[in-house]
Amino acid sequence: MRLLRGILLLQVMLSACQHETNKDIAQEPNLMSIENHSYANVADIHTTHLHLDLTVNFQNKQLKGVVRHEMKNSGTKEAIFDVSGLKINKVTLGIKTKELNTKYELRGAKDPVLGQALWVEITPETKQVNIYYETTEKSEALDWLDSALTSSKSKPFLYTQGQAILTRTWIPIQDVPSNRITYSAELKVPKDLMAVMSASNPKEKNSLGEYQFEMKQPIPCYLIALAVGDLVYGELSHNTGVYCEPELLKESMYEFVDLPDMMNAAEKLYGSYAWDQYDLLILPYSFPFGGMENPRLTFANPTLIAGDRSLVSVIAHELAHSWSGNLVTNETWNDFWLNEGFTVYFENRIMEEIIGKKGADNLALVEFFELEEEMERIIEGTHPEDGHLFLDLKDRNPDDGMTDVAYVKGAFFLKTLEAAVGREKMDNFLEGYFDHFKFTSVNTADFVDYLNQELLEKYNIDFNYKEWIYDKGIPENCHKIESNSFKHMEDMAKRFSQGEDIFSNEIKSPVNKRASLKREMHSVQEWLTFIRFLPSVLSEQQMTTLDENLKFTAWTNAEIQFEWFMKAISSDYSAAYPAIESFLSKVGRRKFILPLYKQLYSYKHSKKMALDWFEEFKDNYHAVSSNSIDAALEIRK
Repeated sequence: MRLLRGILLLQVMLSACQHETNKDIAQEPNLMSIENHSYANVADIHTTHLHLDLTVNFQNKQLKGVVRHEMKNSGTKEAIFDVSGLKINKVTLGIKTKELNTKYELRGAKDPVLGQALWVEITPETKQVNIYYETTEKSEALDWLDSALTSSKSKPFLYTQGQAILTRTWIPIQDVPSNRITYSAELKVPKDLMAVMSASNPKEKNSLGEYQFEMKQPIPCYLIALAVGDLVYGELSHNTGVYCEPELLKESMYEFVDLPDMMNAAEKLYGSYAWDQYDLLILPYSFPFGGMENPRLTFANPTLIAGDRSLVSVIAHELAHSWSGNLVTNETWNDFWLNEGFTVYFENRIMEEIIGKKGADNLALVEFFELEEEMERIIEGTHPEDGHLFLDLKDRNPDDGMTDVAYVKGAFFLKTLEAAVGREKMDNFLEGYFDHFKFTSVNTADFVDYLNQELLEKYNIDFNYKEWIYDKGIPENCHKIESNSFKHMEDMAKRFSQGEDIFSNEIKSPVNKRASLKREMHSVQEWLTFIRFLPSVLSEQQMTTLDENLKFTAWTNAEIQFEWFMKAISSDYSAAYPAIESFLSKVGRRKFILPLYKQLYSYKHSKKMALDWFEEFKDNYHAVSSNSIDAALEIRK
């Protein structure tokens, strides 16, 4: 199979055209730097539009139908697609009314990450390839949820998660982010459910259970997304709203009421929103991420519904992806930081407009603490090179690159650049970047060329971008954020660990006049800082004192729960174990549950709980989460 990959990569390099400097929506995609996360011969023939015609069968947990690829063919006699966990029934060539069967085969043994190459015999004139197929229990993008795992407890739910390379597990497709396509779909679902996609969407159910969709703007295929469930819609503005199960509508409308203001702030910063409509879809708890930036319809985890709007920065993040990631996309998964670093920076600028600079700085500082911890683990681990922004993920799962390095180091690179050039120049540069590369996929070299041409050389600015992009670690010139309130919480954590009664009104703090700790006096980010600066191991009495005064175990904010549970496990605080078990049984968000399982597994007193609970709850998680936990717990060994 490595030989096949090498042949395909050579084909790409020989047939790709020279990269164009000026890009716009009408130009051909740059297909030069396809790397080996795909078998597709996109340099010879590539999809420009696809149409899905599928039936959604909840009883069999199966999608079945046909995908019709409209393709641009340079004269080749073969088309190669990526597939994994799919049953191919037949392949035809030609338009719907004039289809002819053709030869096809799955080549090579199934790779656990890449799947297989679907080879199709075509003619040099072929422009349409139709693949009739059905999904299987091995289609890992699909999460089929029984009614017990939904809010209604009476109706099932289905959603997809395609990033990074899982779209090939529910659609036979050329699964590379460098090739952008438009798509349409016709879906038949149970009549009491509604279907929505990352496309134009209905606002209410229809009596037939038949839905049509269209995405007119070209997108990378990992952004093709589908969900089916008992859904209702709530409008927040003329072009924003929320889809969710009826039971969540009231609290969702309250939690995300600032979405129109976020949209206004984003457009003011970096230009008009290009996707017409922006809605949220609140998924069941098994969804593996906080949010996923599917165009027109962000998928969101219900752990964001905190009741106090304290976690809505995730929504600002997904909205920002409408520019960085969706409008301008990483060309390969080695360039993932171009999606996420820009988005975290942009998210923070949106939040600055919504909650002010102090609040936005506190959000960024919490992320920076997380980056420092993860960077230390990465540099001491088996792949210290993952501390670079630009990665080398050859022969690895692209999910390995989805760390805080891409997100937070990338954002602080841009923050540091802003500090060096000034905010006005930075904003003009980024607005120009999004406009110049809109509806295309770019790589790190593209960005560096544009950075030099449009900012550094233009204004004669000396800035060492190379140490940020190509070296591991956090450069010494990294932009610093100071927070008196965080210093206060750090001071209180240290004093508590040394035995002081920090809940007394008489105690005085050298860094803040607010000395005693009361839950209502501090933000979620401040409490996260307090927990994080506590020693990794506290006594039973210390944990009990904290719980009695601050009610951490009973707190329903998922971020607080996670940090407290990590401390409870390392301290063997038995009173928290029932709450940890309940959390793991319900929540499938990988950010939380993977570290919790790792923490449980790393201690002798809790290792058995990790294995027992994962065995009991793994079917409640999406494959993205369960596969990561499976590897962390060394179950397959």
